[in-house]
Amino acid sequence: MKLSLPSSPSSPEDLMGHFFEALIEDGIEPYDHQEEAILEIFSGNNVILNTPTGSGKSLVALAMHYKSLAEGRTSYYTVPIKALANEKFLSLCQTFSPENVGMITGDASVNPTAPIICCTAEILANIALREGATASIHDVIMDEFHYYSDRDRGAAWQIPLLTLPQSRFLLMSATIGDTSYFEKSITELTGAETQLIQSEQRPVPLEFSYSTITLTEQVTELVEKDKAPVYLVHFSQRSCAESSQSLLSSNFCSKEEKKAIAVALHDTKFNSPYGKEVSKLLRHGVGIHHAGLLPKYRILVEKLAQKGLLKVICGTDTLGVGVNVPIRSVLFTKLCKYDGSGTKILSVRDFKQISGRAGRRGFDTIGYVVAQAPEHEIENLKLEAKAASSGKNKKIVKKKPPERGYVPWNNETFIKLQTSPPEPLVSSFKLRHNILLNVLSRKFEDGCTSLKNLISSSHESPKSQAKLRRQAREMFFALVRGGIMTILPLAERKQQKVQLHIDLQEDFTMNQALGLYLLDTIKQLDSSDPNYVLNLLSTIEAILEDPSAILMAQVNHLKSNLMADMKSEGVEYEERLERLDEVTHPMPGKDFIYNTFNAFKIDKPWLNSENVRPKSIVREMVEQYISFEDYIKNYKLERSEAVLLRHVSEVYKVLNQTIPQLGKTEEVHDAELYLKELIEAVDSSIIDEWNALAGKDPTQQPEQSTSSSVSKVPVFANIKQFTRNLQKFIFPAIKHLTTDNLEAFMNSFNHTDSLLSLPQLQEKLESFYDQHSFIKLDPEARNLKNTHLEQTQNPLVWNISQTLSDSNLENNWVLELQLTLESPTSFDNSQLQLVDLVSIA
Repeated sequence: MKLSLPSSPSSPEDLMGHFFEALIEDGIEPYDHQEEAILEIFSGNNVILNTPTGSGKSLVALAMHYKSLAEGRTSYYTVPIKALANEKFLSLCQTFSPENVGMITGDASVNPTAPIICCTAEILANIALREGATASIHDVIMDEFHYYSDRDRGAAWQIPLLTLPQSRFLLMSATIGDTSYFEKSITELTGAETQLIQSEQRPVPLEFSYSTITLTEQVTELVEKDKAPVYLVHFSQRSCAESSQSLLSSNFCSKEEKKAIAVALHDTKFNSPYGKEVSKLLRHGVGIHHAGLLPKYRILVEKLAQKGLLKVICGTDTLGVGVNVPIRSVLFTKLCKYDGSGTKILSVRDFKQISGRAGRRGFDTIGYVVAQAPEHEIENLKLEAKAASSGKNKKIVKKKPPERGYVPWNNETFIKLQTSPPEPLVSSFKLRHNILLNVLSRKFEDGCTSLKNLISSSHESPKSQAKLRRQAREMFFALVRGGIMTILPLAERKQQKVQLHIDLQEDFTMNQALGLYLLDTIKQLDSSDPNYVLNLLSTIEAILEDPSAILMAQVNHLKSNLMADMKSEGVEYEERLERLDEVTHPMPGKDFIYNTFNAFKIDKPWLNSENVRPKSIVREMVEQYISFEDYIKNYKLERSEAVLLRHVSEVYKVLNQTIPQLGKTEEVHDAELYLKELIEAVDSSIIDEWNALAGKDPTQQPEQSTSSSVSKVPVFANIKQFTRNLQKFIFPAIKHLTTDNLEAFMNSFNHTDSLLSLPQLQEKLESFYDQHSFIKLDPEARNLKNTHLEQTQNPLVWNISQTLSDSNLENNWVLELQLTLESPTSFDNSQLQLVDLVSIA
């Protein structure tokens, strides 16, 4: 659907008329509840929309965006997960055109000054905390509002309802429950009426059934009975991947359907380690969708599903959070899940949210919801049937239920989930450092008073508010003691009582609970130490959540190597087991990290529940110059590519936004640039999508200049940047030297023009290894000072001397190269020639 604004200013009534006319032209006939909600929005009221999944809440959201855009206001669409933000962003671009739509998720920022912004809830909450009533946030659509009750993230849904009196709100969810409290509090905040629009009307009714046949048999039956696409609901990435693999033994698609899939995938690059597996599944008509997949693959699955090309989608329960994947049948593989504290039966809210995805409006007359019986019960039923058919009174050994990660369920459990009302929404307001810093940094009001008002107006009980006030005081004085802010003398106060530390950059953020510890501890690191950047990365990684899939892979890798070594040494079996039990993931600098943290938290009782988590993932990548692809392959993390990408992104964000400029040496800047380029190279799908919609070159950032004058600047105009760009060619080649892959090393250059033959290289390397044990690739080895450039009389020809950093730190061997540029303004078609490897001792 494409919406255009009226050519002249219009009243709200006229705008509403224009909007409904656009719907009629597009062949859309709103339901009664949609029409009622749209009427309230154009009347300037707040709306709480509590209608079933698939009942057209997005159309009501479009009405608010339309009114807001036409009136010169700014509207925000908030969602709980980045995948949904990506999807809504692209959809809104198609409706309102790309120049009017932006996206901010923390990982990506596209067109952030647009009048329509799609963002995760935390982004809106941070702006609301920092700017409050002065923020240019006029209309707020909060999708999946039931996340208000989320134990860890619920505060992000509550904060805008406490801090944005200038806004009008549209809260949307299929499972809100009792809304009387929200109606009253939002009306008091904004001064505008808040209307509840509620309906049980589903465009597509649901049919429920309980399955006692195997999962593969059930999926096959649903496909054969024309009940596809089928969404297989899993509650772990591993089970999702295993199910998708098992389905490869069944043939769901005809030759014509497989051909259509192949055509749709023709220009798709599956260039990550797990890409080949994703491609194989998709060509079989099976999609996979979970947080371990790179965003570009999740987007691809969503697009193929929207075209009707996939018969089955194996997804985790996050796919049930509003992502636009049209499905006819929802198949629960289990009715229990681990919720962070233990394994429990699904909540009624989770069940209704996910099952509500069944049935496609305009395609289906009915949606199907199926729940699998526990696997061991299905197996036992088969054994009993087999014994009964044999006619013998044969005793069977029944399969037992799993000992871990399982809570029993049956058909009665399934019926109860269908018929029970969703659990009531409860406040989960919590104080974090970023809340204090954002509120206290307000420029046009007393942040201290604003913080008190925020706590007093929160939806917590009086007892909980008193506890929050005590915690706020403790955190406030800890921030002062830590030098993050100062209390202004009375004579210097205007409106503000405090001032943020002057050394912190404008985009300073401290979303991690341990950010204050990080800032305090980097002062204790020696910036002149050659390992400073590595020690800094270790400290950053210690304050981030543990990516368990990666740490487990590291442990398994270390155990495998240790076991091989112990076997070759003849270590006894019992001793081998004892030594294997002692293996942990790498934790360089753990003593320093633990000691400094223990000293730091002595006078900070609010940190009692927090702890540091030493690890080495990004540090290992930077220290050993490991590419994203090699890291995935080394640790067999193909099913968790996005987990690694997410962790790298988190480290980059801390480096970029939290570490003060005074704490950044040249090596730190190099590491920051390395991580940025790595992230962009692995997955730039969202930027590419935005540019494609805007008709721009996919390789061009939206804000970048496309002026022809840029292309006339020689690539060597900035020698420092020129050297960095050359190192991107040189060090991957040296990486091959460190692994004795000499053929790959030679092929990194223009091999046919090489002045150094492979036998000559082998001979010279033998001399090198007579003096040194290995070649280093750590940040010190990659320092710009080790790459020397000399321009010849021909400005397009450059001699390069790359010093090899060795185990003895003598650095007395040099790799000699020659670069020939075809054009002074581009590296395209340039020739990098291997000249010699020489000792300068």
